[in-house]
Amino acid sequence: MIRLHHLNQSRSLRILWLLEELGVSYTVISHQRDAKTHLAPESLKAVHPLGKSPVIEMDGQLYTESGAITELLIERFAPEHLRPSIDSTDYGTYLQWIHFAESSLMLPLLLELFTKKAGINDNEFLDDYIAEEKHKLLSYLNDEVADKAFIVGNRLSGADFMLSFDLIMLAKREMLEDYPSIKQYALQLTSLDSYQRTMRLEANYDESI
Repeated sequence: MIRLHHLNQSRSLRILWLLEELGVSYTVISHQRDAKTHLAPESLKAVHPLGKSPVIEMDGQLYTESGAITELLIERFAPEHLRPSIDSTDYGTYLQWIHFAESSLMLPLLLELFTKKAGINDNEFLDDYIAEEKHKLLSYLNDEVADKAFIVGNRLSGADFMLSFDLIMLAKREMLEDYPSIKQYALQLTSLDSYQRTMRLEANYDESI
């Protein structure tokens, strides 16, 4: 049995969706962000020293980092269904997009979020860096998903699960209007049954809604 320690409004949403798509047996231990600070609760630190989500328990082990968990679950339960063959030319592209979601695209999104929460509104260096980096990355992604239902090989893969949380952030902050191909790609993902089931589950787990 897989146990997912799920934090509302977090990267854990990727793993919740992946588990729904895989159709494997799992349970959810729900953790709630602090209503004032929006930080993770102390209960997560009792699970893992980093106090972050997602965390899964599987085979008596704890695993963190959504990218690593995504790759681990796919390799275990659906290597033929949710990733390209290792000896295919798509495999390197698949790994690239899995890591793009966290190592490239997430940085300017989080910087923008944190500077606004901190009330930093007139730092020319940060403002210029965030705007330029965000536009560069979104333009690149927009070109890459043009006329595509999925990011790699025209089939659902772990890369789509990883990008999904980034797209949710972008949509909530109304950043997709100038990137029509990303918007269409996001709409395609949200139309999937497993994605819709996941968002209903998230609504139940998120006490802030």
